[in-house]
Amino acid sequence: MHATRKLWTWLAIICALSFAVLGWVGAEIYLTAPPIPKHITSVDGNELFGEGQVDRGQQAWLSAGGQQLGTVWGHGSYVAPDWSADWLHREALALRQIWAKRDFGASFDDLSKSNQAALNARLKEEMRRNSYDAATGTIVLSADRAAAVREVASHYTSLFGDDRALDHLREQYAMNANSLPDPDDLKALPAFVFWSAWAAATDRPGSVDLSYTSNWPHEPLIDNRPSAGAGIWSIASIILMIGAITAMVMVHSAAKEEADPVPPKTDPLFNLKPTPSMLATKKYFFVVIGLILAQVGMGVITAHYAVEGHSFFGYPLAQILPFVVSRTIHTQFAVLWIATAWLATGLYIAPAISGHEPRFQKLGVNLLFYALLFIVVGSTAMGWLGSLQHKGTGFAFWLGNQGLEFTSMGRIWQILLFVGLLFWVTLLGRALWPALVKKSESRGLIVMVFLAALCIGGFYATSLTWGRHTHYSMIEYWRWWLVHLWVEGFFEVFATAVIALLFTRLGLIRASTANSAIVLETIVFLFGGILGTLHHLYFTGTPTFVIAIGAMFSALEVVPLSMIGVEAWRNYQRSKAAPWVSTYKWSILCFIAVGFWNTVGAGLLGFSINTPIALYYMQGLNITAAHGHAALFGVYGMLGIGLLLFCLRGLCDRLAWSDALLKVMFWCLNLGLAMMVFISLVPAGIYQAWASVSTGMWFARSPEVIHSKLMETLVWMRVPGDVVFAIGTLFLALFAWRLLTARGNKARLAAVSADRA
Repeated sequence: MHATRKLWTWLAIICALSFAVLGWVGAEIYLTAPPIPKHITSVDGNELFGEGQVDRGQQAWLSAGGQQLGTVWGHGSYVAPDWSADWLHREALALRQIWAKRDFGASFDDLSKSNQAALNARLKEEMRRNSYDAATGTIVLSADRAAAVREVASHYTSLFGDDRALDHLREQYAMNANSLPDPDDLKALPAFVFWSAWAAATDRPGSVDLSYTSNWPHEPLIDNRPSAGAGIWSIASIILMIGAITAMVMVHSAAKEEADPVPPKTDPLFNLKPTPSMLATKKYFFVVIGLILAQVGMGVITAHYAVEGHSFFGYPLAQILPFVVSRTIHTQFAVLWIATAWLATGLYIAPAISGHEPRFQKLGVNLLFYALLFIVVGSTAMGWLGSLQHKGTGFAFWLGNQGLEFTSMGRIWQILLFVGLLFWVTLLGRALWPALVKKSESRGLIVMVFLAALCIGGFYATSLTWGRHTHYSMIEYWRWWLVHLWVEGFFEVFATAVIALLFTRLGLIRASTANSAIVLETIVFLFGGILGTLHHLYFTGTPTFVIAIGAMFSALEVVPLSMIGVEAWRNYQRSKAAPWVSTYKWSILCFIAVGFWNTVGAGLLGFSINTPIALYYMQGLNITAAHGHAALFGVYGMLGIGLLLFCLRGLCDRLAWSDALLKVMFWCLNLGLAMMVFISLVPAGIYQAWASVSTGMWFARSPEVIHSKLMETLVWMRVPGDVVFAIGTLFLALFAWRLLTARGNKARLAAVSADRA
């Protein structure tokens, strides 16, 4: 008990210090972010963009799809370009061409190498010079550069408008014509994209050859190359990771751990009678399966748009379901179904643990269910409607699609979801309360479950921290608090604690061992995980020290994954501890799959892009998508399915249970995911990385690469994996249907069971 108290103290200290540093970093980002100019003018006094247009252009881009339609500074979707890299390259080419024709009377490509070298040197000097005047809030450009900016702005106005000459390019980008029908939004959009490219090219005050985005994206035309710090901190992080893994293996090898207890002769939960509120959670799990099917369907459509930008096997589907909408639903439903599975698990196990059914608990569980259903349906419908009918920036922010990846629902829905999560914590807490106040061997685990639930409810408030006029760097800072800390952090702590608690209830691990182990695992995980959030923010207009902190702590995130294999093997052994444990075989195998994908998806694929030097070239490419699919579904998705199966085991007629269906489901999901990742996404990411390193980020995201024969072939090579994966989801649906119809077939099932006996 004394040792466990020490661990809790260390956990509190580490969390307090880590969040203090993370908060300080946020303050520094706010103070040093790329300045937003009031005016952008040429030296002759002509105004290119007026006051408020950068801000309005940001809102316009987000309302048109935002991070679901290409990326800015590397964050978003991967079919359309990174608009910062695209603008930067187009502007550089246009300016160089203006000089070549005026000074030499010929196209740049027709000039001698010496004249080309002279213009390239002049281009770098012009593009990197910081002409922002803080006193007046004005960026002043040369007359020639102003002409280049007008040329690129005209291209963007035509692209986001309805110029028929760009129909083919829009199809390659999977974007519909007239994305911004409001003339004022259309006029303002180029101001925001110019500003994002300007911040990526111009030198920071007091620095030479170092832009506000630490020289991201790679653009050889202006010598935008990785900084020395990106390389040095990458090397240091790898050394730290190797050393930390070695230390963890040594400590683990030296430690003497208690063996697992002798399991009970019969299932301790066999005679557990579900309370009314526990039974009320059943519908949550069936909705989870419905959301999985919808998410997979939208994923198939979204992937296909990478080949046919406006059609689905010839049918003009984009007219009613554009890429922006299908991808939004695909990413948003992934978070929603995983979160719903975990929330429902908490509501199911709380009365089972405490033996206490609070008054009106069933009513609360039912109210929360219909509230969550209303939020899911409402946010999806409003996002779809707003995107199709172009309701404008205000509608997009408050009710429609905010245009931010994984956090796209409108602010009204976010507020409602936040209230719903606080209500969930209240329901969970009141059911757990007797177990929280009662001294027992499992008390530490129960406390950890409740604390993680508090963090899940409380930290969703970070989705409310940005507004319509918030600086884009600060939006990214807070967005990653939500995506990294909320989804990848506290939900994982909650789920890990729940799994340990379930295993102790089954008598497969000792409560005393689990108490210490779960606190220690949380310490190790959060020590790297909290400040590891910063690896998402290397190139989003942040101070250079973010690269150092993010690199070192994100390397530490990999350290606990080095022991995942040991834990997976132990779980496999526990699944064979007694004959009755086979009842939970597929839940336990899902937990083992979580260990595998933690190592492969979060560990190998995650660390392959986490170092600053790697992410510099690969941010916003398909290697990121490979990591995202393997980690999000492989880890959190399989964890959600495992918990779902465990709860349904106690909620449904055991005669209707079908291990045969679950076997096909389990292997198809995992094999299909592996095929999808390693046959298609990883090779596509490597090919794009080569294009990024050799030519530039603009090229890696251009139609020349995205719609090259090789890339489109790799997209088609996703089909076998997608089919196998889809079969797995269908078998999960069949399994659910069998459970749903069990009541009508109860007599038949009982007869079959008797015959087998």
